Amino acid sequence: MTTLRAKLAMLIAVVIISVVSILTGVLVYLLNPPDERHALAPLADQVQLLAKVARVEPALAPIQQTPAEGAIETDVTLWLRETLEARGAPRDVVVSRNSQDMPMLSIAVEQGWLVTQITDLPPSVGVFNIISMWLGLIALGAIAIALFFANRMVKPLVLLERAIESVGPDALLPELAITGPAEARVAAEALNSLSSRLKVALESRMRLVAAAGHDLRTPITRMRLRAEFVENDDDRRMWLKDIDELAGIADSAILLVREDSGKSAPEPLRLDTLISDLVGELQTLSYDVTLIGSAQTIVRANRTSLNRAFRNLIINAATHGKRARIAVQSTSSQAHVVIDDDGPGIPPEVIGQVFEPFFRVHPARTKDIDGAGLGLTIAHEIVQRAGGSITIENGPLQGLLQVVKLPVDQTPQSAPA
Repeated sequence: MTTLRAKLAMLIAVVIISVVSILTGVLVYLLNPPDERHALAPLADQVQLLAKVARVEPALAPIQQTPAEGAIETDVTLWLRETLEARGAPRDVVVSRNSQDMPMLSIAVEQGWLVTQITDLPPSVGVFNIISMWLGLIALGAIAIALFFANRMVKPLVLLERAIESVGPDALLPELAITGPAEARVAAEALNSLSSRLKVALESRMRLVAAAGHDLRTPITRMRLRAEFVENDDDRRMWLKDIDELAGIADSAILLVREDSGKSAPEPLRLDTLISDLVGELQTLSYDVTLIGSAQTIVRANRTSLNRAFRNLIINAATHGKRARIAVQSTSSQAHVVIDDDGPGIPPEVIGQVFEPFFRVHPARTKDIDGAGLGLTIAHEIVQRAGGSITIENGPLQGLLQVVKLPVDQTPQSAPA
């Protein structure tokens, strides 16, 4: 009942039912239909007239020894007897319906039973019960009509909701079909226009970042050449270190743009094999990394990009957390890669910023650690494009816990090497 569709449907149904109920009540009050018992007065007159005919002219009245066969109308029979008794002319009568569903009247007379067909009987359920059933049918129809119109009224909102849910890893809306009511078409056109403008803005931003990173390479190269002529060894070493850091930032920015705009097709790959090969490679580079568990699992992603993402995450743990421990786990629908370390962790107030570009926990204390602060950002982009997610939190005792979740590839195929 909290949705707009349900509220609109309830409002429309209540309005229709209320209006019809009020009009029905006014109509019943103005017409003043008789009570069921009062409606039996003409039938009581008929009974008295037929009884008199049977007494005066027996040949004109067909007499039989038993009342008419069929289902007895109990309520009508009882009311008719009470009406006759109230008139001072009590008589045993039976109202029934024969096999052809015709109403029959059986009147006890001296010679036996006088049987005759009568007009249709008043409803045994009562006038107000009929009105209640009438209002119930109106309520069902009103609810159906209300649901139909509520669905049409909220269709643009449903279109907007579905468009938001279908936003891809590139943060762009898919092209929407311009169909349906005028409001839905207007909403679809507006969303398509918004998506187009967002795409242009994102591409412009990416081109700007790529151009800036590319253009920085030329002055950085000139600065490196000039730094080589600095006579003081300590000054030259400091200059070269700062220049290398600038070059790393420029290269990382260009790499981020390439990952953000990459359209390489995903492929099925063995995640446990990829992680095992990466751990062996980093061990040869003197990183303290250990593979503590490896469950066989297949995911669908770009091999080069996914390798770069896990490389960034593991190096981040081994560099800032002293050592990295990696475990590959698998369920029926998801693959989990858990990376933990022995570092100081991240203060809770800034841990939500770890995927922002150029983020550093303590900039003044990380000058001696190489990197531009884009490793986690790039890894996050790659994993999101593969349909997965990354969560980073502080460990229960110390260190940082990085958990990557990727959907398991369910398509039947031979396992990749």
